Amino acid sequence: MSASRPITSLRALAVAATLPLLLTACGYGSEAKGGGDTKPAAATGGGEKLSAPEVRIGYFPNLTHATALVGLQEGLIQKELGATTVKPQSFNAGPSEIEALNGGSLDIGFIGPSPSINGYVKSKGSNLRIISGSASGGVKLVVNPDKIKTLDDLKGKKIATPQKGNTQDVAFLNWINDKGWTVDPESGKGDVSVVRTDNKVTPDAFKQGSIDGAWVPEPTASKLVSDGGTVLLDETTLWPDKKFVITNIIVSQKFLKEHPDVVEAVLRGTVKTNDWINTNPDKAKASANAKLAADSGKPLDAKIIDPAWQSILVTDDPLASTLKAQADHAVKAKLIEQPELTGIYDLTLLNKVLKAAGKPEVTDAGLAAK
Repeated sequence: MSASRPITSLRALAVAATLPLLLTACGYGSEAKGGGDTKPAAATGGGEKLSAPEVRIGYFPNLTHATALVGLQEGLIQKELGATTVKPQSFNAGPSEIEALNGGSLDIGFIGPSPSINGYVKSKGSNLRIISGSASGGVKLVVNPDKIKTLDDLKGKKIATPQKGNTQDVAFLNWINDKGWTVDPESGKGDVSVVRTDNKVTPDAFKQGSIDGAWVPEPTASKLVSDGGTVLLDETTLWPDKKFVITNIIVSQKFLKEHPDVVEAVLRGTVKTNDWINTNPDKAKASANAKLAADSGKPLDAKIIDPAWQSILVTDDPLASTLKAQADHAVKAKLIEQPELTGIYDLTLLNKVLKAAGKPEVTDAGLAAK
């Protein structure tokens, strides 16, 4: 497998792991927002002419989408595309990005495992492929320390997740199940009250006391800590080698078939972006924050972005076995029926790019098309 890299580390972690187990790191509630053409560090319009004049790339304005944020901000993806123009689109909801991909208004997207699984299953395997990993980690259970001091204290409390069936929701329901507690997956009612709350609203709900904590991705987790919350659990501790997929790169099967050269160029850009993030962690953090500011109108405070940045790994490896585990967790939580995931991955172009860069190839955990 390829190296997974702590964003704040200057050292690549060349760890080849086949994980038996499983995050979207995303907020929910608004429509896609076009980002216009990127403003790359390198000039656009030159280089080899590829088979498509443009490529539409979707992402979320979250730190767990650091590869997209930095790759777009620094022009590293555009540089590999030459005369093919990047058309970025910002999303706040996994379902809306999947809808855009399936509807033909998006070509490639950065997205979490749950929307990837749902989109693949609902189309009976006809609309998308996972072509690369992007990030691992960056999910925490943050609680009000006046109300909750131990994990056992969660019983009877109100804990937020971003959306029913989203990656953090599945992870939390699975954790509850492992505790021997019961929660109805539809209503969220039970031994713990699971309150599905937009990540943009969660900090205010926490400050107002309408929730007692939240199982959420970064930077929402660090926002809650800045408002007096305490990290009670980091989800990485629940996974072998402390790695699990939070962000994939997916592609429309139609676009992959018609423009493999463009997809390969994007993957060269993401692999080089992850290398740049690893080599330049402080510059990369500033770059990601600049992109967030451009998208939202306001950068993150240092007290939020600094701890959030440290908890995320960028990775070319899709950590495929953890996506399979995520699907198993959703089945166990009775959110979905057992999905057929064979064919969800096509890592051919990624492994071609990794081999050319002298990096180890990655595995699809047996979930590629036969």
